Amino acid sequence: AYGSWYEHVRGWWDKKQEKQLLYLFYEDMKKDPRREVQKILRFLGKEVAEGTVARILHHTSFQEMRKNPAANYETMPTALMDHSLSPFLRKGISGDWKNHFTVAQNERFDRHYQEHMVGSDLCFQMEA
Repeated sequence: AYGSWYEHVRGWWDKKQEKQLLYLFYEDMKKDPRREVQKILRFLGKEVAEGTVARILHHTSFQEMRKNPAANYETMPTALMDHSLSPFLRKGISGDWKNHFTVAQNERFDRHYQEHMVGSDLCFQMEA
């Protein structure tokens, strides 16, 4: 409905050549949320008290965001997102694809990804 995921991701990744952008990866946020919040603060040129960092970490945790209608798209009309089929924020773990893809499917996906992302230096971690 929104076009090619590959074109969308490559387009924004390539913007780093012309714009000051900060890219964050879910696996990095899962691995070390404090480091990633600090990265955001440095990017924005902000210094905040440790208590504020602690509140940011609390409110941006998966558990809290899952409860927050502003973050979990709960208020979106069912015609656009049917939460009875799958909630927007599902499990909050990285690497869950291993529980769904067979080895053959993963190999096919890897080939498909390489074909569509050829020439890009964007690399994803597939688990934290």
